[in-house]
Amino acid sequence: MLAINTLDIRFGDKYLFKEVSTLMKIMAGLTETDAGVLSRARSCTVGYLPQEASALVSDRTIYQEAETAFAEALALQADLDRVNRELSSTTPSAPEFAALLKEQGELQHRLERIDIYRVQAEIGRILTGLGFREADFDRSARELSGGWLMRLMLAKMLLARPSLLLLDEPTNHLDLDSLTWLEGFLSTYDGSFLIISHDRAFLDKTTNLTWELSLGRLTAYKGNYSKYVEEKEIRLQVERAAYANQQAQIKQTMRFVQRFRAKSTKAKQVQSRLRQLSKMEMLEISETEHTVDFRFPPAADCGRDVLKVEKLSKSFDGRQVFADLNFQLQRGDKLAVIGVNGAGKSTLVKILAGLETANGGFVTMGHNVLPSYFGQHQAQELSPQYTILQTVHAVSGDMPVAQVRSLLGAFLFRDDEVEKKVQVLSGGEKSRVALARMIVQPANLLILDEPTNHLDMASQDVLQEAMRQYDGTIVVVSHNRYFVNGFANKVLEIRDGAATVYEGNIDDYLYRRKILEEQAAAPPAARETANQAAAPPEKTDNRGRGKAARQEQARLRQEKNKRLAPFKKIVEAAEKEIEQFEKRKNTLEKKLADPELYRDEVAFSECSREYKSLESKLERHYYKWEEAQAEIEKIDAEFAEQT
Repeated sequence: MLAINTLDIRFGDKYLFKEVSTLMKIMAGLTETDAGVLSRARSCTVGYLPQEASALVSDRTIYQEAETAFAEALALQADLDRVNRELSSTTPSAPEFAALLKEQGELQHRLERIDIYRVQAEIGRILTGLGFREADFDRSARELSGGWLMRLMLAKMLLARPSLLLLDEPTNHLDLDSLTWLEGFLSTYDGSFLIISHDRAFLDKTTNLTWELSLGRLTAYKGNYSKYVEEKEIRLQVERAAYANQQAQIKQTMRFVQRFRAKSTKAKQVQSRLRQLSKMEMLEISETEHTVDFRFPPAADCGRDVLKVEKLSKSFDGRQVFADLNFQLQRGDKLAVIGVNGAGKSTLVKILAGLETANGGFVTMGHNVLPSYFGQHQAQELSPQYTILQTVHAVSGDMPVAQVRSLLGAFLFRDDEVEKKVQVLSGGEKSRVALARMIVQPANLLILDEPTNHLDMASQDVLQEAMRQYDGTIVVVSHNRYFVNGFANKVLEIRDGAATVYEGNIDDYLYRRKILEEQAAAPPAARETANQAAAPPEKTDNRGRGKAARQEQARLRQEKNKRLAPFKKIVEAAEKEIEQFEKRKNTLEKKLADPELYRDEVAFSECSREYKSLESKLERHYYKWEEAQAEIEKIDAEFAEQT
C-alpha cells in the first residue's frame, strides 16, 4: 500500500527525525522528501487528521459538512438523476436512448460499489457516535469550538473510509463515551490506520503493531502498546547481555595481548587475536531517554471528612450546566470525574478549587484541608518572562533554593536549564513546570484537570505511580483511562446535569454502565437481576466487612504517622537550619566579593574561616535531610503496598 525507504529529515547540517508527527505528515504527502523515498500504490487513498483543525470558512451545517465526505458519490447520484430525467423524456427509438441507457448502467454500478444508499444512515451513526446530537445536525458548522470542530473533521475522515487513516492524537478532544465508540469503529475498520496517541488504553484496544521513534531512530514492534513495553524490555536485556559478553571477551583478549606482546613465541597468537578484535562488530547499548522521577511530598494531616458537596448548581448565560450535585470525599479518596464534553467537569473542579462561583449549593472543606489546583491551561498561564527556577521558587514557601533545584532536576530541568525563560519552553516542558509548581505548595487535596496533556507515556507512568502512592485526597478530570485506572477508587459521572458516584476505577464504572444499559433494554422480569449485577459490591451486605476495613485503614494510618513522626521532625529541623545557614552564607559571599575586605587581614581570615565552617555545616544538614527524607519515602512506599 505505502512504502518508505532510507528516509532522513534534515535540520541545518543534521539529519534526524524531529518528531513522529513529521513522519506522519510525510506519509500524508504534506511534507516533501527526496524522490524515491515515498511510494504509494495507485489504489491507495490516504486520510490525515492533524492535532488541531483550521477554522471552517463554509456556511454549511454540521450534517452538510459531514456529507462532503461523500462528494464523489453525491456527484454520481446527481449525474444518475440527470440521466434518469433524460431517459424519461426520450423514446426508445431515439438514437441517444442506447447511450443514455449505457451511462445509466455504469453510474448505477459505480454507486452500488460506493454503497450510496448507506450515506444518510452512516452520517447519522458516525456523528452521534462522536457525540453530536441529532438536534445539532442543522447548526452552522462555523459555530463549533475547536474540540467539536476536530470531532467533525474526524467524522468526515471516518465517513470517507480511506485505504490508510493517519490520526494524530485523535482522542485529545473526545470524552469517554465517544472514545469507547471510536475504539469499536476502528476494531472493524477494513482499511489500515496509523495512530499517534498518548492514550495507552486506546492503543491497546486498537493497534497490533507499534513503532517507537526514540533518539532519532525508528524501531518496529509486533503487538499493541503493552506488548511493545514487554518486548522492548526483553530486547534491552538481550542487548545488555550481549554487550557485557563482548566487553568481557575484549578484556580477555587485551590481557592476553599485554601479557605476551613481548614474547616472540607468542607473536603470531597476539597478532591473530588483534586481527579478530579489529574485525569484531562493536556492540553499543541503546541510549534511553530521560523520564520524570518524583513523588508527592507527604500530605499534611487533616480531618477524616475532606470535602462535601451539597445541591451544587451552575449555569452560564441562562444555560444550566449541572444542578443538585451531591457527593463527599474522605481522606485518601481518589476521585475521577468523567462526562461528555460540555457536561461541566472543568467547571466543577474550578468551583472546588475556588476559582469559579456556583449559582447554588455548598462546597464544604474539612478540617485543615489544603487544596492545590492544576488546570488544563495552567501551563499557558505561566509568566513567560520568568525563568523556570523563578516560577517554581516563587510559590515554594520556605523551601531552600537547593531543594527547589533538586525537584526541578527530577522534572528533567538540570543545571543551567532552570534558568531558561518560560516563553522558550515547549508545551510539554511548560506542563512539567506547572506540575512542579503545584507540588512545592503544601497540600492534602490535589485537584487536577487533564494533568497528562503534553506528557509522554513514560512521564505519565511516573505521575500515575506518584498519585497512587500519594497519601492525600485527589480529584482528577482526565480522558486518559489507563492513567486514571492506576489510582482512582471512585468515579463521579456527570450526565444530563446530574452526578452519580460509582465505587472502583474506570473499568469498574464501564462494566456497571454496560449492565445498566442492558437493564434498560431488558424485559421487566430481567431488570432486577441486572440491577443486582450493576450494584457496587460494597453496598450489598458488607457493613461489618466495610467497618472492619475502615478500622484497619485507621490503624495503618496511626502506625504510619507514628513511624513518620521522628523523621518529619528531623526534616523540619534540618530545613530551618539550612535556611539560616544559607542566609548567612549569602551575607559572607557579599563580604568576600568586596575588595576592601582583603585590606584587613584579620577580618578576611575570620570571614574566610566562618565561610568554610558554614559550608561544612550545610553539607552535614543536607545529608541529614536527605537521609530522613529517604526514610519517609521508604515508609510511604511500604504502607502504600498495604493499602
